[in-house]
Amino acid sequence: MFHKILIANRGEIAVRIIRACQELGIATVAVYSDADAHSLHVALAGAAVRIGPPPPRESYLCGDCILAAAQAHGCDAIHPGYGFLSENAAFADAVAAAGLTFIGPSAAAMRVMGSKTSARAAMAAAGVPVVPGYQASQDDAALLAAADGLGYPLLVKATAGGGGKGMRVVHAAAELPAALASARREAANAFGDDRIYLEKLIEHPHHIEFQVCGDHHGHAVHLFERECSVQRRHQKIVEETPSPLLDAALRARMGAAAVAAVQAVGYTNAGTLEFLVDSRRNFYFLEMNTRLQVEHPVTELVTGVDLVKLQIRIAAGEPLPFTQAELSQRGHAIECRIYAEDPANNFLPAIGKVLLAVEPVGPGVRVDAGVTSGDEVTLHYDPMIAKLIVLGESRGDAIARMRWALDRYVVLGDVITNIPFLRAVLAHPTFLAGEQTTDFVDTAFAGWQPPPPAPEELELAVAIAAVAEQVQSTGGATQSATVEHDPYSPWRVGDGFRVGRVGIERG
Repeated sequence: MFHKILIANRGEIAVRIIRACQELGIATVAVYSDADAHSLHVALAGAAVRIGPPPPRESYLCGDCILAAAQAHGCDAIHPGYGFLSENAAFADAVAAAGLTFIGPSAAAMRVMGSKTSARAAMAAAGVPVVPGYQASQDDAALLAAADGLGYPLLVKATAGGGGKGMRVVHAAAELPAALASARREAANAFGDDRIYLEKLIEHPHHIEFQVCGDHHGHAVHLFERECSVQRRHQKIVEETPSPLLDAALRARMGAAAVAAVQAVGYTNAGTLEFLVDSRRNFYFLEMNTRLQVEHPVTELVTGVDLVKLQIRIAAGEPLPFTQAELSQRGHAIECRIYAEDPANNFLPAIGKVLLAVEPVGPGVRVDAGVTSGDEVTLHYDPMIAKLIVLGESRGDAIARMRWALDRYVVLGDVITNIPFLRAVLAHPTFLAGEQTTDFVDTAFAGWQPPPPAPEELELAVAIAAVAEQVQSTGGATQSATVEHDPYSPWRVGDGFRVGRVGIERG
């Protein structure tokens, strides 16, 4: 087992990895930019190293800086989390060359599955269904001709990266040249790679992914699916498992395809196979994320497997501690991502100081937070504040528990949060019926506006914020509070009020 692990990340995932290491008795080293000098992950780690100014390319994407920090502190492994360098094969190679262990897949597997075009080819060779597409040439004339053969609508997609960047929907041939140009520009800016390809658009699909793990002894399993169809700007905001769409037969077929994919490329450690499922229940390989997923907690809750600890153990050479037959799903889990963003303004970031964060607590409620009271959500990084996860005996039980928890999640300060929007999603008839598809948010919430808060809620929000500000101004440190198990508790206000922007003047 490892002696000391450097966490090459920030925010809630860095906090999550630090906790797993602490439970395993492994020392930790955090890295931070100037913007994160006072962040939660820095406070919790055994040691912390400044690696540069706020821009990611000068800090969290600086592989040489991170390697130097790991070597200076005697680390024997690096955990990349997700995002930043987590899917960078060159960085994985550099870690290995430095004599350290990269806690993730091999660089070779990362290169195959990290490129959407090579991944599609590998999956097709392994017998995994893929969406019809074209990737043979980057020439515009060839792409235009291929598009006519595929038929419209279709997608222009970046070969590298993810998160919806470098992706364009094209409904007619006249739109394609402009879409090719803009997708290339965005892909080059985001990933340093302007290559694109075409894919037939599967209309109104479900987005379902399978968690997979492989060890260094030739064993591979899946840990079942996650339903990820609630998205904005091609990015997930609500995930759940089991998927309300899948029956036992379809789950078994998709799980077998996911394991076949792992075995085809000799994949080790944790990863995720993403699929689209059409209206006829046909499924198609979309891409593979060669890292831990943001939404991994829902899998942990229904399987009882700590995926971060499992990652560490696999990287240390241990075999998988279970077979496929020994894995099962128990209950139903839902995750909501709490963002500092304004859903009424195209989900644009609404950053600033968090004066007070009050997290719900209770049976079946988990919060993975990277931001706490007194922290600032900056423009430099993803504006996610926390992940709120619940486990229930059934889907209906989990939905009720999540609504309870959202009502008791309070974020006060200069930020706006998406908590009111998440409440609306969980109350929508389409979601309650389990019929949400990837266009659910766009179609069901076009022009959505948050409900106005009650006057007494505004008064309470301003009063709490004033106290928090006073504590901070006198040198005290407000900490993340806990919620009483009281249905009449004043802490049940969870709208994420933006103090000074709610019609109340402050002196």
